[in-house]
Amino acid sequence: MAVPAVQARRIGAYIIRNLLGRQLRFPLVLMLEPLFQCNFRCKGCGKVAHPPEVLNRMLTVQQCLDAAEECGAPVVSIPGGEPLLHPDIPEVVRGLVAQGRFVYLCTNAQLVEQRIHEFNPSPFLTFNVHLDGLREQHDESVSHPGAFDKAVAAIRLLRTRGFRVTTNSTFFDGHSPHDAARLFDFLSTLDVEGLTISPGFSYEAAPVQDRFLGRERTRQLFREIFRLGKGRGWRFNHSSLYLDFLAGNREYGCTPWGNPTYNIFGWQRPCYLLDDGYAESFRELMEETEWERYGSGRDPRCADCMVHCGYEPSAVLDTVRHPLRGLAVALRGPGGR
Repeated sequence: MAVPAVQARRIGAYIIRNLLGRQLRFPLVLMLEPLFQCNFRCKGCGKVAHPPEVLNRMLTVQQCLDAAEECGAPVVSIPGGEPLLHPDIPEVVRGLVAQGRFVYLCTNAQLVEQRIHEFNPSPFLTFNVHLDGLREQHDESVSHPGAFDKAVAAIRLLRTRGFRVTTNSTFFDGHSPHDAARLFDFLSTLDVEGLTISPGFSYEAAPVQDRFLGRERTRQLFREIFRLGKGRGWRFNHSSLYLDFLAGNREYGCTPWGNPTYNIFGWQRPCYLLDDGYAESFRELMEETEWERYGSGRDPRCADCMVHCGYEPSAVLDTVRHPLRGLAVALRGPGGR
């Protein structure tokens, strides 16, 4: 896998401390949404379906830093919206890095060239660039001609300046295993640190509703992708057990509290993908959310979900509890038997 050793050690130590302390629920990654505003209208996204008065709101720098301190997760992922539209996002990143957190700034990269001078390379900062396919497929998915070329140019610029870079690709109906293989082959030539992958989630507010994969089709797609990837040197930014889960080789329950979400409305219940109201504090989120209501087989909205924000924490905890299991999958490769 592509996670640097220092990051893996710190997160592993954090998990072990919580397990030894008999904590039943604790966060791994804070999903920090400083705004919903975006310069794209992606066909599979429901995050921008808010009225203008909501899209124009933003978290302050202090609200972002306070949320990270309150939550305590060692990793902060900053999606949105498009975080580079936030005027103070460099200050947010610097503050989180000063707290000792690993920050993943999730971006469509259209504003990287304009704002790169406001950031400093750091082992704690990674730009996570959204690419859902090669040129034609990606531009169609985000409804923005030229987006792919600009994102690729941004990746090259970031790597030239010494920044850590990963990519984030979401798969929908219409993506073939060979499409994914060609994309991953290309991304591997850009010297990115790792590939983040996930099946799309069926947001009720997404502009297009007929592109989401069911659970069995997700397994078929990723099983074939991993078969094609044998010997091609792809580096994924995931635990090997989560990749094996995508391929249908193991079952996990969702761990929605593993990646809690904080945005302009507060702490979102129960997760980044579902919106069942908000808690005023992290403690309230953890102690008063009816977690047993959610997950595949419990809530129909969760039936086809295999997204990393819910299932990667389950796989990571399994890896820590059973390291030989994770090692065995890492050695044979995901999806294989």
